[in-house]
Amino acid sequence: MIGILSAFGAATSWTFACFIWRSQTQKYKSIDINLIKNIIAFVVFIPALINLFPATELKYIFILLISGIIGIGLGDTFYLKSLQTIGTRKTLSIETLSPLMAALSGEIFINENLTPKSWIGIIIVSISLFIILKKENDFKHANLHFSEKNSFKIFTFPFLSVLCAVIGGLFSRMVFLQSNLSPLLTTEIRLLGAIIFLITLKGFKLNFFLKNMEKKQQKRFLLSILLGTNLGILLQQIVFKSLPIGIGWALLSTSPVISLLFAKNEEREITKKIIFFTCFLFLGLTLIIL
Repeated sequence: MIGILSAFGAATSWTFACFIWRSQTQKYKSIDINLIKNIIAFVVFIPALINLFPATELKYIFILLISGIIGIGLGDTFYLKSLQTIGTRKTLSIETLSPLMAALSGEIFINENLTPKSWIGIIIVSISLFIILKKENDFKHANLHFSEKNSFKIFTFPFLSVLCAVIGGLFSRMVFLQSNLSPLLTTEIRLLGAIIFLITLKGFKLNFFLKNMEKKQQKRFLLSILLGTNLGILLQQIVFKSLPIGIGWALLSTSPVISLLFAKNEEREITKKIIFFTCFLFLGLTLIIL
């Protein structure tokens, strides 16, 4: 039960944070936003390193660092770039692929065999998310740099984000299956990996844009870090520890549905078909959970 609740909590906190981050992507580079949010989140969770005993096997630390580089360093940067181009709900809706990708990767690489009922639920969730996305096939509200003829290119960033996130999650799940490391400690190690990668990529140049924001914007940005990065990744790690990656990811992928709460802010119309397939999605989740 804790894994299920953590998944819905992570999806909610991540969706809210993305809504705030999207407004910042119009002013600052995605890589700068990702680096600053990870540094602040890392500082908040520094006490977790107290539990990093010398006896901790280096291979697990190395795997988690790689997980952070791929899942947070690369994945979140692609994610933020996608927010800039296609908006919050459409970006989150590309997670139509993530439950199936996660379930397949879990079965192939770590022998997590799901029941037929779980597979049916995952497929229902994926189809529902795809149709929710397809019903919003206009791009007139997004800040795009692509014409409609080559609009397929805008999905490069969210697809790479999903791919990196699934790989990072798979590595985390592998560590939890083989060690007794806590979700809090693994979160901190993953953040460290992402920071090392991003700051090296930027040539050790740090753009601390937070000082240029108004106080109200600073508070919103810091809140988004606490919710989306600290709480979001911590809850995500609890999910990876508690549930098979395919099931966990199907629950985490409810972000597009939660983002319906922000539809009015992003000038999105909630149609009857979207409501119907949202209910269909919950049917799939019920099959997964029960």
